[in-house]
Amino acid sequence: MQPEEWVRQNCVHFLIEDKKYPKSLINVEKELKINDLSKRYDIIVYKPDGSIQLIVECKAPKIEINQNVFDQIARYNLVLDADYLMVTNGLNHYYCQMDFENEQYQFLRDIPEYNT
Repeated sequence: MQPEEWVRQNCVHFLIEDKKYPKSLINVEKELKINDLSKRYDIIVYKPDGSIQLIVECKAPKIEINQNVFDQIARYNLVLDADYLMVTNGLNHYYCQMDFENEQYQFLRDIPEYNT
């Protein structure tokens, strides 16, 4: 198993077990188009209405979480319109809530639990 895959699997487990997100609303490693480029997201959590609650970008543990990683997930979110963003390398986790009105994100201590 690749290090990034280990992080991804642990993150899915965290979302299901700790945050109570239904497995049926979690989607892993699918392709999306951004400006005619094909990209792959790691994890998306949908809301029951089909809109996107959360995007997660997973990196291998040895990869430093820096501004480039946040820029990457922010670009994905221009297409996906998720309410929350999460970036993790399995050791460090960062959570943001989108503020679409002001076109920025605010850092949070944690992401909310699943709320029906």
